[in-house]
Amino acid sequence: MSVRDTILAYADKQAGVYQQIALDIHARPEVSNYEFFASETLSRQLEKEGFQVKLDVAGHRTGFTAAYKSAKPGPVVVFLAEYDALGGLGHGCGHNLFGATSSLAGAALKQVIDEVGGEVRVYGTPGEEGGENGSAKGSFVREGFLNDVDVALCAHPSSGPHMRTSKLLGVAPVDIEFWGKAAHAASAPQDGVNALDALILTYNGINALRQHLTSDVRIHGIIVKGGDAPNTVPDYAHAKFYLRAASAPTMDEVYAKVERIVEGAALMTGAKGRTQLYQNRVENMVRTPLLDDVYCRVMESLGQRVEAPEPDEPIGSSDVGNISQVAPTIQPYITISDEAVAGHSEAFKAAACSRKGLDSIPLGAKALALTALEVIQHPDELAAIKAQHARAVREQ
Repeated sequence: MSVRDTILAYADKQAGVYQQIALDIHARPEVSNYEFFASETLSRQLEKEGFQVKLDVAGHRTGFTAAYKSAKPGPVVVFLAEYDALGGLGHGCGHNLFGATSSLAGAALKQVIDEVGGEVRVYGTPGEEGGENGSAKGSFVREGFLNDVDVALCAHPSSGPHMRTSKLLGVAPVDIEFWGKAAHAASAPQDGVNALDALILTYNGINALRQHLTSDVRIHGIIVKGGDAPNTVPDYAHAKFYLRAASAPTMDEVYAKVERIVEGAALMTGAKGRTQLYQNRVENMVRTPLLDDVYCRVMESLGQRVEAPEPDEPIGSSDVGNISQVAPTIQPYITISDEAVAGHSEAFKAAACSRKGLDSIPLGAKALALTALEVIQHPDELAAIKAQHARAVREQ
């Protein structure tokens, strides 16, 4: 049996195991930093598959790594697994499928890695949706887990057609806070320093900034706290903003402009202001078309057609962008519904445990594992992929 056929046969053989895992995770949705069941279930299964597993990694208690290294030298391939749910909704983004697909892909590739050479890893990365201690992929990058990685692979569930890796904006989740001085608003307003006034000036300043930004930048935010009582000058005010941009340099510029707005509001009111990240910064997606090309050829060999994103595709964010800044990365979309349904919805949640959704696990696992096999077996192609990625990072 060829190594390709071994991968395909193993994915089919183990499909039921990973489909049941996906259903179990779907039935027990857990938000960022609380994915104890999902993390334990996936990592235990990978341990059964013969991987060396480490838990509580990169500063994320529900993160894990699973690795198997061949005695024969070769590239290091990582499959990225997500498994967090949305608060109040559950698996309305299909991450129960996402984690199972990447884990099965890693297990299938492991069946041939001793023959072809290299190392296969699965990284369990919590909190893609944000939340407490969210966006773990940034931590994996910061802690050096990608330093020796040649390519990183994953596939995201979608209700549209199978799609290549799409554009994703970076996002900086920021806290903006002001501290003033409380005073009675009627009898001694002159003694107060109004933190809420500073925050409102900041909010209006950011609104004014929007008209001078390029179309690939998005800013949106909310006021979390503006005071306790109308008759007391607010001594503390707090807002949360998302700053989004299509490239890391642009994000740096936008962040600096917002910091200057905060500084200006502080000067105007006498309040003390601060801008800081409250979660890992999520980076924009650096696309490597040559790696997507390999995936598309593999999908065609499996009887599937992969489309290119529309030029006016919806713009969102994902911390897979952090991985893409340091290693060639793909995150194509794999369909789980015959009908178009909105992400982060009850309909998408239902699709994530449907027959079509479950069938996407072995299909996605085969496609990802075979894509990895191609780059392992063709060093010249891998070198071209890495060179293209390096140029894209420099030129963003």
